[in-house]
Amino acid sequence: MKKSKLIPFGLHLMLDIYNCDPEALNDKDLVYDILNSLPEKIGMKKLMKPYVLFAEANNKRDPGGWSGFVMIQESHMSLHTFIKRRFITADVYSCKKFDPKVVLNHFKKTFKTKDIDYNIEIRGKRYSDKNID
Repeated sequence: MKKSKLIPFGLHLMLDIYNCDPEALNDKDLVYDILNSLPEKIGMKKLMKPYVLFAEANNKRDPGGWSGFVMIQESHMSLHTFIKRRFITADVYSCKKFDPKVVLNHFKKTFKTKDIDYNIEIRGKRYSDKNID
């Protein structure tokens, strides 16, 4: 019997983006457009239209902003803006390979910043290459 290989399931790119353009952060349509267009730019397929809502301030650390989500066939993307803090958190998680540099450059250009911290987590490190019968 052939032993199955363990191959990672996917990548989870987590972004913390600082010193962003406040006008861009407060633009619901721009947040929607990012979530609507970015999946195709990295070879993914949307399963739904993006969903974007305004989250009101809930304390001094969270001054409010736009939050959006799009489910993709390969997993999901999310984005949260913190307008007064000129800050964004975003996640791109996919079981399909993608180029994180494309995502990073897109956010830098869109939000007029070069100040990005990111982590890439390999998900499903013990995921088998065998199909389930």
